[in-house]
Amino acid sequence: MEMMELPDAEQLLANLADQLRPDINEATALVGIYTGGVWLAERLHESLNILLPVGSLDVSFYRDDFSQIGLHPQVKPSDIQFGVEGSHIILVDDVLFTGRTIRAAINELFDYGRPASIRLATLVDRGGRELPVAAQYIAATLALPPDKMLALNKSTEGKLSLSLYDRAPRDNDA
Repeated sequence: MEMMELPDAEQLLANLADQLRPDINEATALVGIYTGGVWLAERLHESLNILLPVGSLDVSFYRDDFSQIGLHPQVKPSDIQFGVEGSHIILVDDVLFTGRTIRAAINELFDYGRPASIRLATLVDRGGRELPVAAQYIAATLALPPDKMLALNKSTEGKLSLSLYDRAPRDNDA
């Protein structure tokens, strides 16, 4: 089988920043979803000079499949150090697939307060939605086979890259 050539994650990040730049103001906050979304949110926060601190969410306890998959062994604490109530949040994730992670992130955000708006920025939209979720900012759209997963990786120097690997089958994949 022929290897799929993946786009350069650093260039995608620059493209995403360019898309976001016109919509950033003093009331904008970035919140990344662990792990790749946090890496992206931190880099975007720096390059866009956003005033509010960058937030991070670990949606492990908010997943609708928590009872099936259990607790991930590397759960990280969520960290929101700004008032969510009335703020304009850009939720950042690396790969948009089924939409279930985004649903979980929105549920968790509402535990912190009621934001004025939530928009979604993603490095890659790979399709395959199971929920009606759409990103407002997308650096790339890739068509991937359902048996593949796309992951964002971070080198020890902080450089981002994408990799493709086989997805473990789920119970409802029959």
